[in-house]
Amino acid sequence: MSKWLAMALLLSFSQANAQIEKEKNVKAFEFLSNADSKKAGKALEFKKGAVVSAHPEATAVGVEILKKGGNAVDATVAVKFALAVVYPNAGNIGGGGFLIYRSAKGELNSMDFREKAPALASKDMYLDANGDAISEKSKEGHLAAGVPGTVAGMVALHQKYGRLKWAELVEPAYQLATKGFKITKQQANELNRLQNKFKQFNPLGTVFIKQEVEWAAGDLLVQTELANTLKLIRDKGRAGFYEGEVANFIVEEMKRGGGLISKEDLKNYQAAWRTPIIGSYRGYKIITMPPTSSGGIALVQLLQSVEAFPLSKWGHNADSTVQVMVEAERRVYADRAKHLGDPDFWKVPQKELLQEAYNKGRMANFNWNKATPSSEVQAGEFARKESEETTHFSVVDKDGNAISLTTTINTSYGNYVVVKGAGFLLNNEMDDFSVKPGVPNYFGLVGYEANAIAPNKRMLSSMTPTILEKDGKLAMVVGTPGGSTIITSVFQTIVNVIDFGMDMQKAVNAKKFHHQWLPDRTDIEPDALTPEVQQKLEAKGYTFYKRSSIGRVDAILVTKKGIYQTGADPRGDDTAGGW
Repeated sequence: MSKWLAMALLLSFSQANAQIEKEKNVKAFEFLSNADSKKAGKALEFKKGAVVSAHPEATAVGVEILKKGGNAVDATVAVKFALAVVYPNAGNIGGGGFLIYRSAKGELNSMDFREKAPALASKDMYLDANGDAISEKSKEGHLAAGVPGTVAGMVALHQKYGRLKWAELVEPAYQLATKGFKITKQQANELNRLQNKFKQFNPLGTVFIKQEVEWAAGDLLVQTELANTLKLIRDKGRAGFYEGEVANFIVEEMKRGGGLISKEDLKNYQAAWRTPIIGSYRGYKIITMPPTSSGGIALVQLLQSVEAFPLSKWGHNADSTVQVMVEAERRVYADRAKHLGDPDFWKVPQKELLQEAYNKGRMANFNWNKATPSSEVQAGEFARKESEETTHFSVVDKDGNAISLTTTINTSYGNYVVVKGAGFLLNNEMDDFSVKPGVPNYFGLVGYEANAIAPNKRMLSSMTPTILEKDGKLAMVVGTPGGSTIITSVFQTIVNVIDFGMDMQKAVNAKKFHHQWLPDRTDIEPDALTPEVQQKLEAKGYTFYKRSSIGRVDAILVTKKGIYQTGADPRGDDTAGGW
């Protein structure tokens, strides 16, 4: 057990000692990682701050930072680097992401630290001599990697809003990498399943390769090379990653495997502050991510599309509820495919897509008696394209500052390349571009010219970190991994709370469904629909595809009493903590 998790497991001091604690400035602290509690839908509540992330070690790190007087930004930076150690399949320094920030005083901001295409990238780089897509090249190996943005993003975030010293925030991750942590059963299964991939793309070896015996739950994973990288980042900040020793390791790795990232690409990378998307839904203010994420625009479109319908009257996952939400999703994903891309390279019709009348109008032609074939649904015209192993975490501090952050290296364990000498996995985000117009990516998402590959361009994403306000006060912090299902998972979680009155844990636990225009089918989790509801909709022409879990939502709801109520997704090792 690590130092950080051990600290997190301390019980709260008794109420009788409250005054002594106050005088000594000792903060009572709770930390619970109870799978039975999550599955039973028991929402945990905290008074002074909360962190919900994909791994108990990372959550513990974040809560400890809050205890020490750090704000939500400090905790975010610490959790982000801790996840790079304990959740290597998605928590990362070799990828990128997005975040939404809301200060206690209501200041709003968003950051795009999404990866970029290398300067040597080209529109047809994944096409063969006949012009056909070679999809493997954009998904696996060195050529699939975009320029990482995580470290730049965390440095910029801390410089603007942080309170504690930078080194203090990276230190926990350095310790976890140096001393190791015990992997979970789920992680052991993943590492065993991917042994051949790790061997294929890492001929010089990596700590993830296990010789002779398989990985097992409880095995200690020590990452010495990663620890050295984190030490450099701790001591030198941005320069510890984008210049010097680590930059040399990255470029050498590119040369070994035919990748494109150069020293100039690394040195030139900058995270971008952007203006958040603002929408509304039943009296709530929706604050969410603008392009290069498609998530924010699509989320507001979905909410606008269903607001006129009495979902609460119909009930959760009732046939009418599902039909309306699926038809909204079908139309919104058609718009996504055609209109959304990096706004620095493509004129995104943001204003038009967010018009309430437009989205209500899009719903006017669906037929209650039958499903609308996706072949009959096209993107709107105006005058004038993710395994699902992304990861999300939500943080709120005692003052009410909040961050919703979603980050990824795209598919689980990215492109399987571990940078030799630096110890971290690279992303395969180049697959999130439209490799060829109309050709689906890993998640079946179709894109066109708006999301074509170009040098230094950011690829489109579905990540949807979101914060809600009610009457000018913080109401919810929410987000999820899940590739193309991210948008619909956030959508359904919000509806579960607002329309169906669920607490945060129940809203997270609730079974989900998903439609993305193409392929023309509705994916459903086991037991998401009753047999009666499914039969009614099938009779109308809806096709259902049963699949494994959809999304892993980590969220925080502010109750009427001002308590932070958490929802940690039971679909993974996700854990809520607070004090």
